[in-house]
Amino acid sequence: MIKSMYSAVSGIKSFQTKMDVIGNNIANVNTTGFKSSRVVFKDLFYQTLSNASAPSNVKSGISPRQVGLGAAIANIDIQNTRTGMEQTDRPLDLYISGDGYFTVTDGTGNISYTRVGSFNFDVAGNLVDSNGSNVCGLLPDTGIIPAGAFDPDTGIIPAGAADPDTGIIPLAVIPIKVVKTDSTGKEVSALVNYSNISVGKNGIISGIDSTDQTIKILGQIALAKFPNAEALLQDGNLYNKETLNSGVATYVVPGLSASGTLTAGGLEMSNVDLSKEFTDMIVTQRGLQANARVITTSDEILQELVGLKR
Repeated sequence: MIKSMYSAVSGIKSFQTKMDVIGNNIANVNTTGFKSSRVVFKDLFYQTLSNASAPSNVKSGISPRQVGLGAAIANIDIQNTRTGMEQTDRPLDLYISGDGYFTVTDGTGNISYTRVGSFNFDVAGNLVDSNGSNVCGLLPDTGIIPAGAFDPDTGIIPAGAADPDTGIIPLAVIPIKVVKTDSTGKEVSALVNYSNISVGKNGIISGIDSTDQTIKILGQIALAKFPNAEALLQDGNLYNKETLNSGVATYVVPGLSASGTLTAGGLEMSNVDLSKEFTDMIVTQRGLQANARVITTSDEILQELVGLKR
């Protein structure tokens, strides 16, 4: 009798966790780039009352007799299914059409990954996201892009930034900056020299030079890919972190090495399916009610047993 009560308690705890996940999914139904989660249950230990026996000439075989001891959470999976693009018509809003993550870094050098490409240039010429973190890109010749790597006057990108067959960049990326050096040798923003700044499908940032009215390349955004993207750690603020099970990020040119291309003028929508979430909510509520009923019924039976002696 006590076993049934503890089994029901384990079920209630599991359903409470599932309800927490459902609530978080519904709360983020309109959060840009949000990936919903799901809860997977597992059964717990079993008490074996009798073992199995093999069949003989006298009698048939006997299956084992076991009593289960409840349920628990096996995993909380991130659903990385892609959704459509929310049209914004803003040139620095980028949608990844396929696999990959943008790489951003904060002032302390912490690296994060995101599917949300809501970018803009700050007053210093840094390409930043909505949280103020620097967006990272590629450097020709070495595979990384340091501050001001792209010459704003020539816009030349030498060969060798990535493997021409795979698009893989062997080294880490660092923040993109559009800067120039003033008469004192100090780096200052060069954005005032350009107009109609746009981003192509391959991540190349370009603008029209106000001096000679030619198109100049100002930088190139990189995408990060992981061997197991579903194992990334959700870190809040639309960010993900690398984990031991996700594998190390590989940086690629958008559109190469099976990565997605970039589409300007839109953002990725949340993949929360409200009809599924509300259905799961009903199933979860009924499951919790059933486990609660097991507890009350077990208590009533215990009360009857206690009342056998009057």
